[in-house]
Amino acid sequence: MATGIGVVVIGRNEGPRLQRCLASVLGMAQQIVYVDSGSTDGSVQMARGLGVEVVELDMAIPFTAARARNEGFACVQRLLPQVRYVQFVDGDCEVVAGWLPRAQAFLDAQPQVAVVCGRRRERYPQHSIYNFMCDLEWDTPIGEARACGGDALMRADAFTSVSGFRPDLIAGEEPELCVRLRAKGWKVWRLAEEMTLHDAAMTRFGQWWRRTLRGGYAFAEGAFLHGATPEQHWRRESRRAWFWGLGIPLATVLVSLMAGWFGLLVLLVYPLQVVRLARRGQASTDKKWRLAFFLVLGKFPEMFGQIKFLLNRFGAGKSALIEYK
Repeated sequence: MATGIGVVVIGRNEGPRLQRCLASVLGMAQQIVYVDSGSTDGSVQMARGLGVEVVELDMAIPFTAARARNEGFACVQRLLPQVRYVQFVDGDCEVVAGWLPRAQAFLDAQPQVAVVCGRRRERYPQHSIYNFMCDLEWDTPIGEARACGGDALMRADAFTSVSGFRPDLIAGEEPELCVRLRAKGWKVWRLAEEMTLHDAAMTRFGQWWRRTLRGGYAFAEGAFLHGATPEQHWRRESRRAWFWGLGIPLATVLVSLMAGWFGLLVLLVYPLQVVRLARRGQASTDKKWRLAFFLVLGKFPEMFGQIKFLLNRFGAGKSALIEYK
């Protein structure tokens, strides 16, 4: 058992995935806390049966993963005042054996690093192109990084120094936290070690669309919060969404009004972009073409996510969780 380490697991209706997640950390940390957000599948009872401390969120307050992680962290601090590090993990993930001691040893040796993460892999990348894209998304460069994902080991004092996650963010809370940590001089690091296995269970186009829309929403909110600083957080991603998702269609309409059907030739930029992207990467030819297609198509839900954020921020809309499961 690693000393001074707490684990915060968050989830809702994860069923066997949650059981697998909790089993992977039992006996590996001094304190494990599961934060449940209104499960109806017996998750709470199952977690308590394993001897895990459970926090049941008040669902009268708008739910976000950021809020759940904050409340889990507060519970760990209360039960383990001497906590030094906290491993955050989503309930649909399994922590790889050996990850926690290796990550702890790295933080012990690198006092300037606040967050360390490893390789998150998709459990069933072969089940759908959407799962496969998730697996590629998490294959990030090794070494010093700008951000982490939902699974990461963090220094408790660093986390506290920036008041944790912004509880109102419905997506993109981890990179936003890392922006504030790095602004205070802390570093974020990505190790080559295996960290977690994730079960996206994403097999339908609609799931992919909503997840990508959520990504566009996160880009917009991140750029709104930190885009004007030297960080320029997610400004590039937001601009790409507007250019490919709205700029080119508008240009097509304008050119068509002036030049007739010849204006439709502007749309050729989309298949040309697919061809350009399909020439990259190490996957099979079939997967590279499908990946390129979805990367280009994804700019449309990302653009709608940008619009949704603007409506919520400056209009009458209300922020609400965007789920794909």
